[in-house]
Amino acid sequence: MSMTFAETLYKGYAQTIALDGPVLADERSRFQHIRIFDSPLNGRVLVLDGIVQLTDRDESSYSEMLSHVPMIEHGAVKRAMIVGGGDGAIAEEVLKHKDVERVDLVDIDDRVIALSKIHFEHVSGAAFADPRLTVRAEDAFPYLKAAETAGRYDLIVADRPDPVGPAEVLFADEFYSVVSRALAPGGFALFQTGVPHYQAGELTQTVSQLSSAFKNVGVFLTVTPTYIGGHMGLTWASNDSRLGTLDHDAIAARFEAKDFPTDYYSPAVHRAAFALPPWIARLVPGKNR
Repeated sequence: MSMTFAETLYKGYAQTIALDGPVLADERSRFQHIRIFDSPLNGRVLVLDGIVQLTDRDESSYSEMLSHVPMIEHGAVKRAMIVGGGDGAIAEEVLKHKDVERVDLVDIDDRVIALSKIHFEHVSGAAFADPRLTVRAEDAFPYLKAAETAGRYDLIVADRPDPVGPAEVLFADEFYSVVSRALAPGGFALFQTGVPHYQAGELTQTVSQLSSAFKNVGVFLTVTPTYIGGHMGLTWASNDSRLGTLDHDAIAARFEAKDFPTDYYSPAVHRAAFALPPWIARLVPGKNR
């Protein structure tokens, strides 16, 4: 690996990241090419198949929003599942909620999990040592299809990469159906849905697919600088509940009672995240805007 890394996500546009020191990991697992390195401006970086997955400089804007927005509004998440998330960043945020009883992290690649425990311990914190967390190095699709997962989870977060390679199945209609089946009454499912500036079709298609599997679907936004293109679309779905319904005072009261630190999430950011710029709202099929 040279002294710079160029991401290969888009044709005709790329970000280049300088390396700071030796490469920490560069190997091919059974499923994908894993690279980990330090950089001068973005801190430690995790790359899968040439695409940036996480930097410790800005991961909070992603992991905190996928976790705390639904958990604050739900108010009583006891059982959660993370699809992917082998770096432990979302697990760490979910486990900040002391009333959570169990978190199942299901990531297909055991090497991502193992390397993240070594190189991203400062991101995952105490998550991997928390007795409430169960880690499974297996395919989340058949796991969710098993009869015993029906109605099990108050929260399911699909911390999936872009729809290439082993992650393609996590964007299929049947995947959304089994996620819907695994939700408990009042539960929420969360999905990263790309950067609308460059991946408009991914947002539109995902909302359409989700609308066939869930009663209620919607979009909110975050900004993660190293996911180039500006806003990132985060989609939510539920069989019987809605996100974005609490006012600022209610959110603030619930968050204050939680009493844990955040770097990106706040009650004000929570409310603002549901305000879609008109050009993004036009990408979202009508009834779910």
